[in-house]
This record gives sequence, structure tokens and C-alpha cells, in this order.
Amino acid sequence: VQLQASGGGLVQAGGSLRLSCAASGIIGIDAMYWYRQAPGKQRELVAGITTDGRTSYADSLKGRFTISRDNTDNTVYMRIDSLKPEDTAVYYCNAQIVRNGIIMHEFWGQGTQVTVSS
Repeated sequence: VQLQASGGGLVQAGGSLRLSCAASGIIGIDAMYWYRQAPGKQRELVAGITTDGRTSYADSLKGRFTISRDNTDNTVYMRIDSLKPEDTAVYYCNAQIVRNGIIMHEFWGQGTQVTVSS
């Protein structure tokens, strides 16, 4: 059982990245999320997506982040456009199995580093 995140790297401000997170060994995933944690800050929710494709974004991050999902292989993606230095963080994926509104199981990936140079 694991979530394997990839796609991070060093990019110049204004550039774009596409992060991927593949879930393996997990059956029945409902919602998948991307979080990020900048140096010295708390982990924050960036975006989420349900099995039927409904998306949600942190209010402060709407517009430059696009989350998507391939249910056939349990992979969640996030495209980040117009990258800013303040987007520098470790990005984590999260998968949840939910029943009757209760999170029954929650899984975290290992994180992928995104560094944006000015």
C-alpha cells in the first residue's frame, strides 16, 4: 500500500509543473487531495477531487492549480501554472476511503519537492 508522488523539481518563476501521485494496493479510494508544506509553515490543503470528478481548491490558490484524476489507475495529478517563489514547498498527496461521511482510511504519499527560483 503506497502513494508515490513525482513530478517536482526546480523551476523558474512563471513556469509550470505537473505533479503525479499513483496509488497502489489501495481499493475503493474516494477522495484524493494535494497538500503542501513550505519551510517553517504548517501543511496546507491545496486541492481535492472526488471519484466522480468534483474538485475543490483552497480559496487563496484558485486559478493556478488544476487537479485531475485517472480512476482507472488510481492516479491524481496537479498542474501548477505561473509558478511563484512562494509555491516552494513539499507537495504531498493524500487518499481517503470514506463511508457515510466518515474517513475510514487515510493514506499519505512521501512528498515531492517543488522549488521555484525568482
